[in-house]
Amino acid sequence: MSTTPIRTTVVGSYPFPGWLEFASKNLDKFGPADLEEMIEDAVIAAIHDQVTAGLDVITDGEQTRLDFNLSFYGFISGIEKNETETRKFGPAAHDQRGKHNIVGELKAPGGLGAVKEFTRLKKLAPAGPVLKASLPGPYTLSGRLLPNEKYKDRYAITEALLPIIRSEWEALVTAGCTEITVDEPSMSCYAYKEDTKRFVDIFNRTVKPVVGKCNLSTHLCFGNFKGRPVGYRSIKPMLPDFLDMTVNEIHIEMANREFAEIELLEVFAEKMNVAVGIIDVKNYYIETADDVVERINRCLKYVPAEKLSVAPDCGLSQTARWASRQKLSNMVKGAKKAREGL
Repeated sequence: MSTTPIRTTVVGSYPFPGWLEFASKNLDKFGPADLEEMIEDAVIAAIHDQVTAGLDVITDGEQTRLDFNLSFYGFISGIEKNETETRKFGPAAHDQRGKHNIVGELKAPGGLGAVKEFTRLKKLAPAGPVLKASLPGPYTLSGRLLPNEKYKDRYAITEALLPIIRSEWEALVTAGCTEITVDEPSMSCYAYKEDTKRFVDIFNRTVKPVVGKCNLSTHLCFGNFKGRPVGYRSIKPMLPDFLDMTVNEIHIEMANREFAEIELLEVFAEKMNVAVGIIDVKNYYIETADDVVERINRCLKYVPAEKLSVAPDCGLSQTARWASRQKLSNMVKGAKKAREGL
């Protein structure tokens, strides 16, 4: 596992190039070879921006995923789109995202596509950075599926998705992936009102086959749909139960919350490494390198440098690319300055 002090990383997603957004609305104009070329070009662009910024850990930018959760539903049988409960107009909010009916048994015989993404990343990435794969956990992935007679509530849906996700993690490790992030923001969003021990049990059962076989982390934030959170934004409800998650590293949103509850990072650091979100992806203020140094120094009061990673609060998919480039570049510059001061 990494011992790089103040390691620089990302959660997973990166903004699409403008041409990819246009092309995704006109897919019927492209043939299979065109589509594969387009995907590779988009991943190359995401790799370029991350490598140019100087990150220690990079991803493929999730350039083949049109949505954090919904993209995976295309790989799962037994699902049918349902727009009847989706609000179409008014201010942006989570109820404008798609919902789906369950019309059969939930299965993914061909996997969820993450291995193909990672294999592409390995082919296109230069030597040097660690290559990471991120995937939603089963509780978060269940969030846009509507219960039915067979799957009577969200937990029943979660249990059906759990072996699908678990198999995907195992396949990624077999493909050579050494850095994995389990995205479970629904757990952090709803920790204030749900059974946190149950959350931890679900999480640990999901990751069990890959524990000790990769640098395993989880991303816990409070939601980001068009720059808007969704959950009760406090770390306290996660404690003490989330300390029992079987992970090497926990990633926590901090910048957008003005570093509220930063002192609680200390209890996490006693049991695991801590990746702190020090770049606000919901704000178009471009943090300077000196801002980053100041924020890192605040974190170092609670997390030792060798256990600390820094990252944006969430994935960058909903932050304009020009801003994402600058934010990542300054984050790395600040981290290097902070390392020099150790």
